[in-house]
Amino acid sequence: MNTVLKVEKREAGHRSTLTQLRNGGAVPGVLYGFKQDETTPVQVNAAELTRYIQKNGRNGVFELDVDGQKVNAVVNEVQMDALKGKVIHLDFLAVDMTEELEVEVPIALVGTAAGTREGGVVMQPIREVTIKVKPSDIPEVLEVDVSALEIGDALDVASIRDKFNFEILSEDEETLATVTAPTLAVEDEEGEEGAAEEPAAE
Repeated sequence: MNTVLKVEKREAGHRSTLTQLRNGGAVPGVLYGFKQDETTPVQVNAAELTRYIQKNGRNGVFELDVDGQKVNAVVNEVQMDALKGKVIHLDFLAVDMTEELEVEVPIALVGTAAGTREGGVVMQPIREVTIKVKPSDIPEVLEVDVSALEIGDALDVASIRDKFNFEILSEDEETLATVTAPTLAVEDEEGEEGAAEEPAAE
């Protein structure tokens, strides 16, 4: 938390008001959670938000300056504009830095699976897992090594529990990665030859 993100309180408005905020270069959001008496509508400068995320990541703790009040928070939910790829709304969850919380963290597969040398294809059924961790220890991603996987092998949550110093809440049987056999388009040459020998219909 080397930088502080400046956040301003705003009046709760209709959709048209939110559109005006976005057109003016701001991202609307809300703040709630630890030591917050109620959910507070807020706004943050879109360019400053982008710079903050680039420097500190999105999964870590945001040090907010809310109209002069310092608040530690995590992003609990993000709404994106699918076409423009921009953030259009944020939910900030104020946190107690001494208490663990549940967060979803993306899975990043690292290494080259052994099965790919034989044409196998690495599949990733799920993209994130839920963990329980103190706010200051939230990782940006969980790196999972798949280099030992051969064709037909799978890696599940149970396989990585002892590799991290925090609790993983996702179920043991959830599959993180598999290596499947290559799918080859095999032509039925015999069928084609038979079709060629058939006389044309008169």
